[in-house]
Amino acid sequence: MNEPFNPRRLMLGAAKKLFLERQAPRAPMPPARAEPPRLTPQLLENLRMSRSRTAILNNLEEMYREAFDRAKASGDETQLPALDFAYRREQLYFEILLDIRDGMERR
Repeated sequence: MNEPFNPRRLMLGAAKKLFLERQAPRAPMPPARAEPPRLTPQLLENLRMSRSRTAILNNLEEMYREAFDRAKASGDETQLPALDFAYRREQLYFEILLDIRDGMERR
């Protein structure tokens, strides 16, 4: 008869394999890099943003429209102006970030 699934038993078996069973010696690991990777112009040229400006702003609008509709349906009239302000503020932030992204891509 099969034993029921026991995560502790599985974890113990994995630990035994890792620590108690001898493994064939592995090739030595290459030394770790001493310095962190840098954002170089070559890297930025190869890195292209996949989402368009309209897709990002449409997603933002859709998200806030759903929250606005929920607040309207619940009758929470005090939340409507706060959502409207938050939407306009976030839209401005995204437009600034997208302008920076577009400027970096043109370089």
